[in-house]
Amino acid sequence: MKALVIGSGGREHAIVEALSRSPQVDKIYCAPGNAGIARLAECVNIGVTDIEALADFAESEGIDMTVVGPEAALAAGVVNLFNERGLKIFGPTKEAARIESSKEYAKQVMDRYGVPTAGYRSFDNYEEAKAYVEAGRIPIVIKYDGLAAGKGVVVAMSLEEADAALKDMLLDSAFGKGRVVIEDFLEGPEFSFMCVVSGDKVYPLELAQDHKRAYDGDKGPNTGGMGAYSPVPFIGDDVKTRALKEIMEPVAKGLVSEGNSFTGILYGGLILTDEGPKVIEFNARFGDPETEVVLPRLKSDIYALFDAALKGEDFTTEWDKDAVLGVVLASKGYPGSYQKGAEIKGLDKVESGLYHMGTALKDGKLQTAGGRVLMVTGKGATLEEARKEAMESLDKIDCNALFHRTDIGKAAIKLS
Repeated sequence: MKALVIGSGGREHAIVEALSRSPQVDKIYCAPGNAGIARLAECVNIGVTDIEALADFAESEGIDMTVVGPEAALAAGVVNLFNERGLKIFGPTKEAARIESSKEYAKQVMDRYGVPTAGYRSFDNYEEAKAYVEAGRIPIVIKYDGLAAGKGVVVAMSLEEADAALKDMLLDSAFGKGRVVIEDFLEGPEFSFMCVVSGDKVYPLELAQDHKRAYDGDKGPNTGGMGAYSPVPFIGDDVKTRALKEIMEPVAKGLVSEGNSFTGILYGGLILTDEGPKVIEFNARFGDPETEVVLPRLKSDIYALFDAALKGEDFTTEWDKDAVLGVVLASKGYPGSYQKGAEIKGLDKVESGLYHMGTALKDGKLQTAGGRVLMVTGKGATLEEARKEAMESLDKIDCNALFHRTDIGKAAIKLS
């Protein structure tokens, strides 16, 4: 079989790697890919939102299945176009992907189907939003109602922080013109629950926890993710089952009943409150960096899993019991402005898992080419062993333009 993966980050690197383990897959393409992906797949210089060119390529090369990585491609309607042209593609339609691309729509779906989540109000007027926040709702969560590459969420611990976020999103249009969703602040440990969804059928993957804040101790601004690990020791099977039955399955069934049947990866960003698991957000695709710690644990054939979902057939997954922990190396300044083009050395010395997120080859030299640049993973019988391997590998990488958190997984290790 020939497979095409759309995207260019660590998530896509992990998907390509998982597909490379499938006995059914002979050839993998990735559009546009990156320097690390190029070792496993043939990279094709087509942008993720150039959906006509992607469909033309899939058709001309006889691609048996395309897998969508990033949300931008989904929002551009790549699945709709492929479906129209009779091309096999794993991912939700543009309409179903609104569960991610519109925070307000996601909240409305949850309201309609009784899915537990935080209380909220939506605003497109700065003054009205400010008055709502000043009515005493601090801390508060402010979300841009649209796609913002993981950066459109502010957990405001003061009125000043809230006001700055509202100005940023509503007056300065930092992510484009739009609305904000203001949510009540929920307390508890967060976890990521990704499921393969095929209409009303939901197949749970293993849990992970992401670290969103830029700096140690969960300080600094929200990022696209600075590290992750799987499994999550403080989330028991009872909580996972409850989240499946009360959150993931009702949403999947709700989307079917609304005429927006979902096929692909439904990602639940969840929080365990005193009242049980609740939804923080939904994504319509694999999480990044969670994919890089979940898929290495998958023993089943991922191509067969995707194929079963597209056909509406039942499938069971088998998982490695070992833990995987990954740490992101990001460009200094991220998630704000940062430099590109710094040379990266020492990757040949890394023996553990390594995923390229934002790299490029120039004149034979590997360089930084994004905010999040690399993710180094370790694997072991325990999270502590996995963390030790990851940290040892990090020490071998030489690039003075990068930084990373040193406490990924530490809290979980104390609890395990």
